[in-house]
Amino acid sequence: MSLTRSKPLGRVAAAAIGLEVLLGIGAIGGGVALMAGPHGEIIPLPVSALAGSPFADYFVPGAILFAILGLGPLGAAVLAWRRHPVAPFLAFAVGGALLIWLVVEIVIVGYTNDPPLQPIYLGLGVVITLVGIGWLRQTGIGLGRRPEARGQV
Repeated sequence: MSLTRSKPLGRVAAAAIGLEVLLGIGAIGGGVALMAGPHGEIIPLPVSALAGSPFADYFVPGAILFAILGLGPLGAAVLAWRRHPVAPFLAFAVGGALLIWLVVEIVIVGYTNDPPLQPIYLGLGVVITLVGIGWLRQTGIGLGRRPEARGQV
């Protein structure tokens, strides 16, 4: 298993990297803003929207956003850039994690399209998940073939 960067990235891998970096940067920014202003001081979110949830304010959701949807996708992008064989699965997992995050968010605080962040990130989650599935199929991971055997990592 070589982790060299000598082979050019395929289009699907490049798309995954771009999408993961886009998500990671946005989630780090949002997570930092929620942790720094957990009562809506930076991002004007009412704490009352968290009524009935396990959260008293936005600090813990911000920390989860920062770590899971911020650092996670950036780590996945680095592994994809390094041609690590687990990268296609991580792209799929990042998309799935974003979709789960949004479903939980909508259940807890409700759906809003003003500003349209939820629909935009739902779309991004679907696209990242589909890119991950396409990349997994392309590499043969999960289909009984090792990616090294096909030379497409």
